[in-house]
Amino acid sequence: MPFEFEKTGLDGVVLVKPRVFPDARGFFVETYKRADFLKAGIPAEFVQDNHSKSSRGVLRGLHYQRGAAAQGKLVRCVAGAILDVVVDIRRGSPGFGRWISAELTAANAHALYLPPGCAHGFLVLSDTAEIIYKCSTEYSPEEEGGIRWDDPGIGVQWGVKEPLLSARDKALPLLKDAIL
Repeated sequence: MPFEFEKTGLDGVVLVKPRVFPDARGFFVETYKRADFLKAGIPAEFVQDNHSKSSRGVLRGLHYQRGAAAQGKLVRCVAGAILDVVVDIRRGSPGFGRWISAELTAANAHALYLPPGCAHGFLVLSDTAEIIYKCSTEYSPEEEGGIRWDDPGIGVQWGVKEPLLSARDKALPLLKDAIL
């Protein structure tokens, strides 16, 4: 199998480590293979791909989609490096309000899978970074939600005190006040 699937501290959140085949010309890597993901217990079928580029110190998130629009995501960093963060916002989940993080870089080729019902955000650690992520449902502006990056009730350790945030992300509520 060209993938190693590593469970994290949150149910359903999986760090995916693909096998990279380097040679004098560059490298080859499979980034997704449905049959292997199904064997690893990741049932998502992806219907939308997104590509984002950001500068050092930019923090995007914590974002999620609600209801039938809730998205599973497979996130990869294809240029630079990010700290990728997932927060469990599934009411009734033993992990509700808990978070995990992983450093995703172009060099390590790792990806992070998060199931529907999780909030997602990332901080750019390199001069610039590009991420590509697959989504299990299409984006729905009516069902979008978010949680403040520095919610003390969650306590994500971002390693930065004053990230670059969008006006929208600055205005996000705390988890206790969010519409889930």
